[in-house]
Amino acid sequence: MTPPLLDLRLRGLAYQGKPVLRNVSLRLAPGETLALVGPSGIGKSSLLRVIAGLEAKYDGDCALNGTCAMVFQEPTLLPWRTVAQNVALTTGASDSAVNTALTEVGLGPRALDFPNQLSLGQQRRLALARAFAVKPDLLLMDEPFVSLDPDLVREMMVLFEQLRARHGVATILVTHVADEAQHLADRIVTLGGTPATIVSDRPV
Repeated sequence: MTPPLLDLRLRGLAYQGKPVLRNVSLRLAPGETLALVGPSGIGKSSLLRVIAGLEAKYDGDCALNGTCAMVFQEPTLLPWRTVAQNVALTTGASDSAVNTALTEVGLGPRALDFPNQLSLGQQRRLALARAFAVKPDLLLMDEPFVSLDPDLVREMMVLFEQLRARHGVATILVTHVADEAQHLADRIVTLGGTPATIVSDRPV
């Protein structure tokens, strides 16, 4: 049997003494896409931060058999650096790898532009390029299509599917949009309760 890419056993996470998550267990296979859903503020982003290694103060174990990259709700770009530099400086990718990453998301001709010269949709494409440039085994996406109009969301979903197929990456996608979860994921995991735990884990 193929070992899981991710094996998370989170007994508890609290902020300033307030419990946020408890008894959350997740296993993810290589190449699998999981949608993480639940009410706003329930702890979905906190769970991604635990998996990404950005949150250390938790009780539990998180075993990741590979590399990880994260796409945040906001593009979190460096406004004083060019599009190409935003990829290169944050990933260490070579010039060739940067060019490939930008070409894959349709930003090859914009390499010397700055983030403020891009539309929000293009900024989100740049965030995807940066994530895929590190060739992750696991991609964490925290509401990556938020604030985009419906046509752009559909365009970004198609782009993500193309990149996922090309790179064979496993993904955990946080979303509030049922259509995104149904369309993109193999499984949907729902958080609920106070503190939050998994109330449903079902295939799509």
